[in-house]
Amino acid sequence: MSTDTPLYLRVADDLRARIESGELQPGSRLPSVAELIQQYGGSNSVASRAYRLLVDEGLVVSRHGAGHYVRGHDTPDLLVRQHRRRSEDSPFAEGAARQGSVGTWQHDSTTEKASAAVAARLGLAEGEPVMHTSYVYLADDKPVQLAESWEPLALTGQSLIALPEVGPYAGVGVAARMRVISIEVGDPVERVRARQATRQEAQALGMTPPGPVLAIERTYYDQATGRPVETADIVMRGDRWLSVYGQAPAAT
Repeated sequence: MSTDTPLYLRVADDLRARIESGELQPGSRLPSVAELIQQYGGSNSVASRAYRLLVDEGLVVSRHGAGHYVRGHDTPDLLVRQHRRRSEDSPFAEGAARQGSVGTWQHDSTTEKASAAVAARLGLAEGEPVMHTSYVYLADDKPVQLAESWEPLALTGQSLIALPEVGPYAGVGVAARMRVISIEVGDPVERVRARQATRQEAQALGMTPPGPVLAIERTYYDQATGRPVETADIVMRGDRWLSVYGQAPAAT
């Protein structure tokens, strides 16, 4: 490759060749950013861009706080869940793609009357109509996350976003859908706890035997009025997920 080629591409090419030749085995830890800088020169951004390219190609897995690894064949990869504002796409699909996986989901939506618990979370009277959507999220065709979502039909029922996964706005996140009806939601409020999976959850997630999960109670609010516009119960495999909150400022 020409010396005119950007340094990050040369670094990525060298690492790719070592992976494809078998010198770097699946599951093995790759050099740290500091080690790449020492070997190739350049800056943090050079090493980071090289690794980002290899992650996008599906050769490398990035594990938050633990470095970069050659993608394995049998060991499940750790998925990092991190909020990113203003996304127009599904946060799950977008996050999976950044980590070299294909994110898909199965869904089923039904109209029902809000239970007492759901009504309290949405600021409704018990029995008011809501759209209830059940999700199974998959990374590379393997289930990793479940979700039950509720939205007030008084808010969405007359709009194109009434059915979350049908119509022109299917497949986008809550924030992007609510923006269609002129609602800005900002970041959700989340309550997170660890617990053992129920038998039903373990079966849906392919966990044998049942293991730990992260259980998240999430609610999105209209930033202008403070009104809850969506609430969800999310269950994530504890052996597959790391949840990260906040974002470091960009280096200057």
